[in-house]
Amino acid sequence: MKSSEQQYMLVTASYWAFTLTDGALRMLVILYFHQLGYSPLEVASLFLLYEFCGVITNLVGGWFATRMGLNVTMQLGLALQILALGMLLVEPEYLGVLYVMIAQAISGIAKDLNKMSAKSSIKLLVPDNAQGMLYQWVSLLTGSKNTLKGVGFFLGAMLLTTLGFRGAIAIMAGCLLIVLLSSYIFLQKDLGKTTYKAKFTDIFSKSSAVNYLSAARFFLFGSRDVWFVVALPVFLQDHLQWDYTEVETFFALWVIVYGFVQSVAPFITGVRRGNIPDGKTAMLWAIFLAIIPLAIASFLYQGWPAGDVLVIGLAGFGVIFAVNSAVHSYLIVAYAEEQGVTMDVGFYYMANALGRLVGTMLSGWVYQSSGLTSCLLVSAAFIIISSLISVALPRHQAVI
Repeated sequence: MKSSEQQYMLVTASYWAFTLTDGALRMLVILYFHQLGYSPLEVASLFLLYEFCGVITNLVGGWFATRMGLNVTMQLGLALQILALGMLLVEPEYLGVLYVMIAQAISGIAKDLNKMSAKSSIKLLVPDNAQGMLYQWVSLLTGSKNTLKGVGFFLGAMLLTTLGFRGAIAIMAGCLLIVLLSSYIFLQKDLGKTTYKAKFTDIFSKSSAVNYLSAARFFLFGSRDVWFVVALPVFLQDHLQWDYTEVETFFALWVIVYGFVQSVAPFITGVRRGNIPDGKTAMLWAIFLAIIPLAIASFLYQGWPAGDVLVIGLAGFGVIFAVNSAVHSYLIVAYAEEQGVTMDVGFYYMANALGRLVGTMLSGWVYQSSGLTSCLLVSAAFIIISSLISVALPRHQAVI
């Protein structure tokens, strides 16, 4: 077990390093290209292939990992991220929409290969009768990842200010190259590789619990990105006159706190009292979450100070969304079949990526046509649908 834990920590460390660059790159692209005069819809389009390739990667990546091993999928993800960063080092006049979309597509493949590798590893380490431990480990990994993504936002702002866009990209690519070489040297070569040879058709989950949870995840993450990815950063710049450093710092702090809440979500939901999440937990926390965007939209419509409403509303949304996400992340690992864990996890994160894809496009389109309030109403509708789907998830009364 000690050896397995060491291997898992190596995977996690690589995942953390990747997350730093992914967070920095996302905010760099949004703000840099908005400053170049790109419209909100054009900025959103830069992430179209990023999210679409995440859908495909998650769908087939789990099958690939069962045959080649999690170390291969993780290292491939690191290599592809280095390639994507390298593509952005060209002269600014070559950074057209299609070119950046392709670079972002490669980055999207890289991100989901890394995510699948790290999340799937936990299932292989925790005994089936230790669901409380599984919940805490999943929450810690997910929360720490998002905290580091927030640090990545801040890191991106700092590098952009001190080194410029190309300098920031070059530094991140160099650091990831070091991580890739370390991973290749120290990681166990057959990590996560199974003797079970899954058929390609097995990439589609046969578990009703996994399918319902995946559908709920689609709407949950679509609800966040429909106002969070493009609409909110652009609104803060155009209507509240925040500069890019202020926007990145704000998002960095939000995601850091969001990640921290995810890490402690098991204690918020009562794991010490033996309360292990089930379908009812997912449904109730989704209902709580739907209240927040409805309240923000109502206050903005009534003319309350937008800055105060958004800062306070985002704090509440972040806390409740973090618990929702932690509960979902635990449930997919718990529902996944151990023999084909990477395929169930991959299918689930395919739905996650698809929700982000739809949310990202709606974020640019709805904001450009109707404004931030409309984005918030769409967000609330998505969350309500997620809560209704969660009614079908399995329930239990287990005390671990």
